[in-house]
Amino acid sequence: MIELRPPDPFVLEPGTISVFLAGSIEMGAAIDWQCRVKDALQDLDVAVLNPRREAWDASWPQTPDFAPFREQVEWELVAQEAASLVIFYFAPDTKSPITLLELGLNARRRSIVCCPTGYWRKGNVDMVCRRYGLPQAETLDDLIEALRLELRGLLRT
Repeated sequence: MIELRPPDPFVLEPGTISVFLAGSIEMGAAIDWQCRVKDALQDLDVAVLNPRREAWDASWPQTPDFAPFREQVEWELVAQEAASLVIFYFAPDTKSPITLLELGLNARRRSIVCCPTGYWRKGNVDMVCRRYGLPQAETLDDLIEALRLELRGLLRT
C-alpha cells in the first residue's frame, strides 16, 4: 500500500489500483477516519489517495487565485478522476459540503458510500445512492470491509 497526499505531486504508476477517500475532514468535528482506512489496507497492493492535507490552513482565501488552495482542489479533482474506486464517509457531526459536491461528481462511477444516521442530509445522500445504484455501508467499519472486498476483486482482474 502506498499513500498519496497533497501537496505532494500526484503520480500513479500505470495499472495501479487506487481508492480516493472522499469524506468529512472538518477539523475538530470529524475524526481522522482516513487514517483508519489507510491502516486497514496496509496488506493490499493499492494506492490510497488521501486528500487530508496535514498543513491545511483554514484561513486561506478559497479562491482560484490563491495558489495553495488552487493546488489542493486541483489535486483532489485529478485524484478522483484517476481513482479506480471512490469511497465516501459522511461523519454525522459534520456538514461536509465538499463531500456532497464530490458525491454528485462521482455518482455515476464505481463508489461505496457510508452515510450514518444523524448526518444532516442523509436523505439526500440515500436518494442519490438509490438513483445511481451506489452500495451503502452502515458504519465506518462496514465501509472498510466493503472496500477491502471490492479492492480484492479489482486486484484479481
